[in-house]
Amino acid sequence: MNGDKRVLITGAAGFLGSHLCDRFIKEGFRVVGMDNLITGSLRNIEHLFQLENFEFYHHDVSKFVHVPGNLDYILHFASPASPIDYLKIPIQTLKVGSLGTHNLLGLARAKKARILVASTSEVYGDPLVHPQHEDYWGNVNPVGPRGVYDEAKRFQEAMTMAYHTYHKVDTRIVRIFNTYGPRMRLNDGRVLPTFIGQAIRGEDLTAFGDGSQTRSFCYVDDLVEGIYRLLFSNYVNPVNIGNPGEITINEFAEEILKLTGSDRKVIYKPLPADDPKQRKPDISRARELLGWEPRVDRSEGLQITYDYFKSLPEVDITPKDFSEYIR
Repeated sequence: MNGDKRVLITGAAGFLGSHLCDRFIKEGFRVVGMDNLITGSLRNIEHLFQLENFEFYHHDVSKFVHVPGNLDYILHFASPASPIDYLKIPIQTLKVGSLGTHNLLGLARAKKARILVASTSEVYGDPLVHPQHEDYWGNVNPVGPRGVYDEAKRFQEAMTMAYHTYHKVDTRIVRIFNTYGPRMRLNDGRVLPTFIGQAIRGEDLTAFGDGSQTRSFCYVDDLVEGIYRLLFSNYVNPVNIGNPGEITINEFAEEILKLTGSDRKVIYKPLPADDPKQRKPDISRARELLGWEPRVDRSEGLQITYDYFKSLPEVDITPKDFSEYIR
């Protein structure tokens, strides 16, 4: 029974981490959430605080991690993930990918737990191969502005495989492509919430370069399903999880304008350094090994996401006092 199984999810108060908490609670697991709240929000998980099978630790995984009791699984999702965040806190981004990953792999070894680490399509950098498959080594500038995130994730993958081969830790690696859905933060530097936020406020949409660069957007429920299947598979090498439905930024902007009923226009700014020109996952491995592929159509997912953003208060509500639930 899953009720006897206990899972630690780092980055639990973030966009993806909170959805993973929901999924594992739904599946009957006992969930331990952990987050230092540097980019996450307790509002994303407040609905879980009253549950007997959920507990939360306010902790930075870059420091020594101790969780009393048994652990069967660890999902390491603690990391800034948006350009605004990792450009603002570059040292913390490097630390959570290196020291944090080291600490959690050590915890997995001590607890004899299986650990899944969240990597990213950014390990491919500005790719010279299209679409991107797992055997591609990438085209990354280690000293560019995005290097703090890209190289943190590449180091994380190397450390994970080292623990698997040397210490025989049971590991999994997921490479996540652009994902969207409720609980994203508006204006976090990622294209989808930025476009929707601008449209809601009646502003022009800001694109970079000439808008011909591409992205591939996966709805969060599909992503969580892929991660869940990967965790319980027997495959230890990286697996791409994302939606191969590629679209240009210009086309995507038009979709957002139509969705929101906005009559504004798209304005263009210079392309940031090392910004990837193409992003599309090859998901052949996920299809073959996990029987997984995305199910939610982009129009459906965008409507759900737009409705979520429209429901947010115009001004942040004073945060509730969650201190009694934090360990």
